[in-house]
Amino acid sequence: MKQVALLAIPMVIQSTITNVVGLLDNLMVGNIGTLPMSAVAIVNQLMMVFNLCIWGGLSGPDIFGTQYAGKNDHDGVRNCFRIKWMICLAVLLPFTIAFLCYPDHLIQWYLQGDTPETAIETLGYAKEYLYIMVFGMLPFAVAMTYATTLRGIGETRIPMIASSIAIFVNLVFNYLLIFGKCGFPCMGVTGAAVATVISRLVELGIMLFHTHLNADRFPFIYRAYRSLLVPVRLFKEVCKCGWLLWGNELLFSAGLAGMLQGFSLRGIQAVAACNIAMTVANVFTCVFYSVGNTLAIMVGHELGAGRHEDAEEIGWKLNSLGLLTAFAVAFIVSLLAPYIPFLYNTKNDVRRLATVLIWVTASYWPFRAFVYNCFFMIRAGGKAVWTTVMDSGFMWVVRMPIVWSIGYLTNMDIRLFYFIIYWLAAIQCILAYWMVKHSGWKRNLV
Repeated sequence: MKQVALLAIPMVIQSTITNVVGLLDNLMVGNIGTLPMSAVAIVNQLMMVFNLCIWGGLSGPDIFGTQYAGKNDHDGVRNCFRIKWMICLAVLLPFTIAFLCYPDHLIQWYLQGDTPETAIETLGYAKEYLYIMVFGMLPFAVAMTYATTLRGIGETRIPMIASSIAIFVNLVFNYLLIFGKCGFPCMGVTGAAVATVISRLVELGIMLFHTHLNADRFPFIYRAYRSLLVPVRLFKEVCKCGWLLWGNELLFSAGLAGMLQGFSLRGIQAVAACNIAMTVANVFTCVFYSVGNTLAIMVGHELGAGRHEDAEEIGWKLNSLGLLTAFAVAFIVSLLAPYIPFLYNTKNDVRRLATVLIWVTASYWPFRAFVYNCFFMIRAGGKAVWTTVMDSGFMWVVRMPIVWSIGYLTNMDIRLFYFIIYWLAAIQCILAYWMVKHSGWKRNLV
């Protein structure tokens, strides 16, 4: 439990600060109006696809890097770090082209349920925001390369410090640039994007400074840039496992974007209410998600050291801890749900709808926590096919056909629509448990 606390608490602090400031960012943009808030929500949904693709691409070398850390093989960790660089650059290029060359097509996908006037105005706000956010993609990818490597070797403090300072910078510049305070120009949604890019540059700078200044504590960084060459055998093994994990995150994030698009068929008010519910979810779910990330690190270390039975025992204990945490958080959020939407400068109809959606979101968190932890148990052993089936496979085979069937073929109320889609996670729990029992995930890859 001491090791859990040392790993999890910095991640909880980092995630909480990140998401609380994300909520404040959302509230600031929301004070401009419902349409700017919805425009930012749409772009952030597109950016989430990129973010998860970076995270998914890094997952393959991260599995190997964590196990190398478990056996104190610094060369192995260094080679995995180099592979992460290659992956980040490979993912960055196509997304940059898509966002700069085809913004109208991507954004209008979410505006099909609105009047032409509303759609045009929302599109304008969204494009303003997107064109600036593109400049933050490279620093985000590089920061993730450092952060995942440091966490994989058990160092969660530096990413927490870097993120916390960057978030404070983001909050300050949001206030200055969105509303034009202290002599700064009033830039609205463009100001929110500029503040985000500045904060990502600050985060990356702190991460680089601390890691390279303390190379004696992090031997993997020593001569890491002397060459990008890595052993062919390791590269093949990482790619064999990693391309499935990357594909999983691409498909899963695209599925999340598709879900919001399905909900958007009920109008711009539905988009605004979903945005509020999802932002609240980001703030509170970081607690049990951090338990899942801790599970991935600890189980990976045990597998790398060859202690398979200890890995399984730790996995189930942390899964139980994550489940209990999710119940507690869901209860607290359910009590706060009627009051949270009043923080937004929006219509009463949107507030009432957001309250119901927050209740629905909170009610499914225990299911999500269980699935999330099962995913990391299987992933720690490199069983990429099984994790893909459990995660994006379920999304596209079960959830998305139901989203589009209800969205396009019925007039079902958004409240019931939202409930059905999220509570499909109860079925996913059964699949996840069966896979942990039968996938043979307890493997030493290094």
